[in-house]
Amino acid sequence: MIRSFSIYCKRKIYFMKLFTIATLSLTVCLGFAYAGAPDGKPIFAAKCQACHGANGEGKASIAKMFNVTMPALGSKEIQVKSDADLKKTITEGHGKMKPVGGLDEKQVADVVAFVRTLKD
Repeated sequence: MIRSFSIYCKRKIYFMKLFTIATLSLTVCLGFAYAGAPDGKPIFAAKCQACHGANGEGKASIAKMFNVTMPALGSKEIQVKSDADLKKTITEGHGKMKPVGGLDEKQVADVVAFVRTLKD
C-alpha cells in the first residue's frame, strides 16, 4: 500500500512538472509571436495601409479598382494562415497584390506579428 501511494505521488509530481513546463512554453511562444507587433505597426502603416486600411479592414475602392475581394486581415480566413504563408504573400505577392519591396526579414516578421494582433 505504501508503495502504490509512492508511485501515485511520483506520477502526480511528474504531471505537475509537465503541465508547468507546457504552460511556460506556451506563454513564451505567445510572447515571441507578438514581440514584433509594435515594430510592425509603423511598417504596416507605411507599406500596407494604403490598400489594406489602418486596421486591415481592406479598402473597398481598391478592391473595386482591381476587381478583387479583399478579406479583412483580422478575418479567420487570413488568421488561419501560417506565418510562412503570410511572409510569402508579403515578399512575393499574391494574385493582383504585388510584392512589398524594401523590407528585410525582421521587418516582414514584424508586419506578420502586427497582422496577428488584428481581429474582426
